[in-house]
Amino acid sequence: MKKRLIQIFGFLISSMGWLFVLCTMAMDYWRITQIGGQGGSFIIKVAWYWSNLWKDCSTDSTAVTNCRDYPVLWSVSYYVQAVRGLLMCGLTIGFFAVVCCFIGMDCTYIGGAEQTKDKLVFSGAVFHFVGGVSNLAAYCLYINRIAKVAFAPTVPGVLKYDLGPPIFLGLVGCFLIFFGAILYAVTVFRVVYRRRSGVQTIAGGTYMIPLARGGSMYAGYNPSRMYEYYSSGRTTSQISRLSGTIPTKVSERDAFV
Repeated sequence: MKKRLIQIFGFLISSMGWLFVLCTMAMDYWRITQIGGQGGSFIIKVAWYWSNLWKDCSTDSTAVTNCRDYPVLWSVSYYVQAVRGLLMCGLTIGFFAVVCCFIGMDCTYIGGAEQTKDKLVFSGAVFHFVGGVSNLAAYCLYINRIAKVAFAPTVPGVLKYDLGPPIFLGLVGCFLIFFGAILYAVTVFRVVYRRRSGVQTIAGGTYMIPLARGGSMYAGYNPSRMYEYYSSGRTTSQISRLSGTIPTKVSERDAFV
């Protein structure tokens, strides 16, 4: 039950973050600046200039907006192309991550056996993390471009923009994606981390570490594999001691079965 609740919460969190990133691609005011004023006032402005990933626009004091769409792909600024590409890659990977996690969740009755479902959830968590990194790189690239111009020495004719709401919404979406991926990974970490089985000899006694929780002490005993295991680093006396103790215990166990 606890596993199901964590996976459901992770699904909602990561999906919400993916939607936030998706919405930012269509939002306006990625960057914004204002110029002009009357009598030194910083409240009444003459014009606002703003941009998104698809167009540049200006709005005057009468609320009339004029926009210029970006030209064909190869005529757009390089950083805008890079941001578009990174966001599209991150959203595509995130879509496959959402599908894998939905199929592999413990509360859904599709996806096959429990081990297969856990592997799907772990794959979805990895996809979410990779997609989140791609989205975060896109926002960081855009922020770096705006900050580079904003903190550059004053150049006549160059507008210095401020960051708009879509940037902050996208950063929140990236954080939610990472958080959801961590929640997924917490519930299925046993798929990657498994306890090894082996035989150890301590003070003349012999015992076997079980392969999984709840396994039998002598389950999966194989004399040939045991010989290979101890031939790499054990001495001859230790091997002979094992050969004299373990088969006896196994035969006694088989006799009661």
